[in-house]
Amino acid sequence: MIPVIEYQNRRASFFSKMKDHSAAILFSGVAKKCSADENYPFEVNRNFFYLTGINQEDSILLLIKSDGEEREYLLISPFDPVKEKWYGKRLTTQEATQYSGIRNVLLNSALSSRVESVITGSYSDFPAIHTIYLDLEKEQKVAEDTDIEDYKRSLGVLAANLEVVDAYPLIVAQRMVKSENEVNELRVAIEATKVGIASAMAKIRPGVYEYEVADEFHRVINDCSGYQGTAFPTILASGVHATCLHYPTPFARIEPGNLVLMDLGSRHGFYCADVSRTVPADGVFTTLQRTIYSIVLGANKAVANFARPGRTIKELQSFTIEYLASECLTHRLIQDKEEIKNYYFHGVSHHIGLDTHDPGNRDLPLVAGNVISNEPGLYFKELGIGVRIEDDLLITEDGCEVLTKDIMKEVEDIEAFYKQRH
Repeated sequence: MIPVIEYQNRRASFFSKMKDHSAAILFSGVAKKCSADENYPFEVNRNFFYLTGINQEDSILLLIKSDGEEREYLLISPFDPVKEKWYGKRLTTQEATQYSGIRNVLLNSALSSRVESVITGSYSDFPAIHTIYLDLEKEQKVAEDTDIEDYKRSLGVLAANLEVVDAYPLIVAQRMVKSENEVNELRVAIEATKVGIASAMAKIRPGVYEYEVADEFHRVINDCSGYQGTAFPTILASGVHATCLHYPTPFARIEPGNLVLMDLGSRHGFYCADVSRTVPADGVFTTLQRTIYSIVLGANKAVANFARPGRTIKELQSFTIEYLASECLTHRLIQDKEEIKNYYFHGVSHHIGLDTHDPGNRDLPLVAGNVISNEPGLYFKELGIGVRIEDDLLITEDGCEVLTKDIMKEVEDIEAFYKQRH
């Protein structure tokens, strides 16, 4: 669990990046419409959550920095007994303070007047604000009929010379470096993922449907995580389906001789595990499968040894391509290194955190505290073989720690697992 003081420190860090005579307005968001009178499940805006620890729609964070003073306000929905009968309990002002560490908690109906007074200077404590920070992430809904661009335009009506600055890159820059508490949240998510993968592997055999394996993973990780759910839609693909990176329809029956690719993860406190493993449906790799699998596993280990502060994700990608191309050429899987692009066509790494694909600049040198994926793969559609092995890496001062090292991936361990099952 992230302690309240960490949310306070995050806001203090963000305040330090704000100009004087400025304010920041950040929204938790609202659920988006799915169909008819149904909405998608609400997912809190991760930048808002990062600064507040509040997971409730229709909530707003207002930060004001002026004349050497910094003030913070949290605005939440009022108590509504009718809505609570339908949709459950809402936070009280006391609970909102307890979770966020923000003392000034107001009703969200006060936002318009408070923002207008801040911008125009009619708020007695501060002169007029010249700069407003908004999280301008595209398609962000801030109210039922309002998106962030609508809201930005409404502020322009209050003051024509108002400067609007995108807060998104400022917050994302903070999110890229994980604290010890954040890494611990990831460790909990990874442990649940480990247990779920073991149970899913035990389910795999010829004749079982892909979705049955995915369902087993979902059941187990929800038991482990207290029903916090998956980090992203599970990819469960057998045979030729495993050559589709984001295979969306796990309806096929697993056939004898198939490899089964699992790309999945649990989450804890919104922190996401992201793991891929590939196993043989029959419990034993064929010679060709073992060759391809061993090349990918070798790349996975080589990338982990290569990753360290100062290197970029772009450099990790170039390293991976060279490794896979050389090994495929050696084993006569390709005739020319340039052919590797036909069999490896995605990135080897991305940042991981409150989002599975945590936002971050992949051109920046890695620093201690970054958490990234390590996911080389090979996809030979004509052979019906797709292999991906993905670990989560914590960049340390002198290299990296493989956070997912206890989730089996060695050929001998996988085959021993299935032999023991029988």
